[in-house]
Amino acid sequence: MTRNNSIISGLDWWTIALFLAIALFGWLNIYAAGYTFDQTSMFDLSNRAGKQFLWIGIACVLGIAVLFIEGRTYEVTAYLIYAFWLLVLLATPFLAHNTKGSMSWIDIGPLKFQPAELAKMITALALAKYMGRFDYKVRSWRDLMIPFMLLALPAGIIMVWQSETGSALVFASFLIMFYRFGMSGYVLTGGLSFALLFIVTIRFGEVALPLGTGSVGVLLCYLVLMAVVVGFAWLHEQDGKNTLILCGIIVFCYAAGLIANIWLNVNFNLVSLIALLATLAYFTGVVIYRRRFLMLLVTAYVAVALLFCQACTIVFEKVLQPHQKTRIEVLLGLKDDPAGAGYNVNQSLIAIGSGQFTGKGFLQGTQTKLRFVPEQDTDFIFCTVGEEWGFLGSAGLLIVYLIFILRLLSIAERQRDNYSKIYAYCVAGIFFFHLTINIGMVLGLLPVIGIPLPFFSYGGSSMISFTILLAILLRLDAERLNKWQ
Repeated sequence: MTRNNSIISGLDWWTIALFLAIALFGWLNIYAAGYTFDQTSMFDLSNRAGKQFLWIGIACVLGIAVLFIEGRTYEVTAYLIYAFWLLVLLATPFLAHNTKGSMSWIDIGPLKFQPAELAKMITALALAKYMGRFDYKVRSWRDLMIPFMLLALPAGIIMVWQSETGSALVFASFLIMFYRFGMSGYVLTGGLSFALLFIVTIRFGEVALPLGTGSVGVLLCYLVLMAVVVGFAWLHEQDGKNTLILCGIIVFCYAAGLIANIWLNVNFNLVSLIALLATLAYFTGVVIYRRRFLMLLVTAYVAVALLFCQACTIVFEKVLQPHQKTRIEVLLGLKDDPAGAGYNVNQSLIAIGSGQFTGKGFLQGTQTKLRFVPEQDTDFIFCTVGEEWGFLGSAGLLIVYLIFILRLLSIAERQRDNYSKIYAYCVAGIFFFHLTINIGMVLGLLPVIGIPLPFFSYGGSSMISFTILLAILLRLDAERLNKWQ
């Protein structure tokens, strides 16, 4: 048996079948999203369904070509391709046209290409190259400095230089891989806490307390930080006595503030700050007395978090684009804009709800035909599924995606070398992130940031990039039984 025949027999055909099922079902829904009574054939290149079928065909051809490239090629050339693509990302704004505030799309004749889509795959290869070394282990934060830099460079260029927030946020999906390969769970917890602090600061920052003076947002932020200190003392130290003392300090400070408020107009922002500082002082004294200086990182975290809370308003007002601010305000209930920023989500929810349990039937969606939902064949393609296929079709699609992602995780775990395993987890993280964010924004649970549904939304760049991303993984997986020396 030749080597290529061996590779073909070693391919994970179940994963390929799932990919084709999702892509073809997506093609049907793209046709439905743009359907009119005088609609031409599904294969007509004058409509988006015909173009998507062409993109699926091109993606499959490129995917097959990738399958015949030896897996070691990607490892050897990872850094070179990564450096080259950084230059492409830097050059993109000079070649691109402004598309809804983003400078990330390059016109190539009649086609449009978004380099940021391929940047995710190329970054995954570079990370796998660096972290796949035999001597690499995540022992401390220093071991994550270079991987985080490899991650931050393309993400920063895409977000700042190209003004493409959605594509940049996808790079957060690599944290799943970092966690799997030794990154402390405290890093993930810290990241989630910063997201929570941002939401609380923006949502409740201007809400006044019913007693005394101060802001509900500031109070909640301080309580979150105090919970981090107390929780760390309990989970890491398993010290019930000191945990109770920390809680007692917090209760005493607020009780004193409430009593004083009977006679004075107490600023509870100041009370919260005193409670937090007192908690930190006691906690720091305990860890120094026990000579566990690593725990002083909690103090550093709180200091950074306090600065972050102060910076949130500045970032929200000065850094984010007006349309991004409006979307966040609508999501958090700060603004009601059903005809503006909230229009897409409201119409999407109406379309999904109108499908009820079994749906209206293929090509029978009234919300779809009347074009109530903008971007219905791209970012909001899932609402077409909800309207025409109902709860059953929507749940079925999500189950197929779940099986697909679980299959990717299974492929990752069976790899025999770190390079392939790290790349596989990067791929699984990217697909999971895209699925979660896209469905979340369509259902109004997350801000609208323009992230396509993998293999499903209309678009040549996303279809080709996702297919190549998967094809490289399938090639590496097919070689696992006869890895290179």
